[in-house]
Amino acid sequence: MRMGEITMQDTIGHLSDFAAYLRTEERSEGTIEKYMRDVRKFFCWLGNEILGKTQVSAWRAQLLADGYAPETVNSMIVALNRFLDFIGRSDCRVHTLRIQRKLFRRPDRELTRPEYERLVQTAERKGQQRLSLLLEAITATGIRVSEVKYLTVEAARARRAEIALKGKIRVILLPNKLCRKLLKYAKKQKTVSGEIFLTRNGKSLSRRQIWSEMKNLCKFAGVEASKVFPHNLRHLFATIFYRACKDIAKLADVLGHSSIETTRIYLVTSGTEHARQLAHLRLIS
Repeated sequence: MRMGEITMQDTIGHLSDFAAYLRTEERSEGTIEKYMRDVRKFFCWLGNEILGKTQVSAWRAQLLADGYAPETVNSMIVALNRFLDFIGRSDCRVHTLRIQRKLFRRPDRELTRPEYERLVQTAERKGQQRLSLLLEAITATGIRVSEVKYLTVEAARARRAEIALKGKIRVILLPNKLCRKLLKYAKKQKTVSGEIFLTRNGKSLSRRQIWSEMKNLCKFAGVEASKVFPHNLRHLFATIFYRACKDIAKLADVLGHSSIETTRIYLVTSGTEHARQLAHLRLIS
């Protein structure tokens, strides 16, 4: 039976199997949730129409007309294409939009070092020690929010964390000062082994909870909320690390990227920073 001939209820069944398949590929829960959301969005839009390549192309055009950024449209098309492959309808796949690599980041997304430091100080002042330390831990190591669980008491003692993700294992060195703060916090929380960042009930912090706590901190720190999310701390780490060592291959290894092209995205700076670099060339008399 072809996908275009089945009901929305059948589609939901396929989605459950698709999610299970993505977990076998060791995709993060955040990625899986996004894929599910994007696929549902398409089939809600499709309604009772027969699934075909023409309909997928029309949806791509509609997303642009609705004001979605090209990068967002592409991420949604990637999710849908993966689902179409999964259900045996690769004939309906469409290409992503061709986008020139960005030279600059939007100013409202560029988190600066002073703003980061203000966030840490504000969390400390408000008595949110876990959040303050979490901000420092992510920014000082460049880990993904899904990798916070690898910051354990054992890792802090060894001053290195082994991160297993997507079938790969990479070792992250932990700064001595960070290790001391992690162990001090763990001792205060009476955590003798395992994960350091836990809820009051002893469970792992969820991506949603981390995101929420960071967003709530913004207004008290005087930092735009659009700049504050876990992945932007990773961007800040990448920028500062590269400025210090000027070695993009080494940075790619630290971030866990298999392609340097992915790492380049992290090094895109704001237009203001680019203008400052041009001025330093002193090519105008």
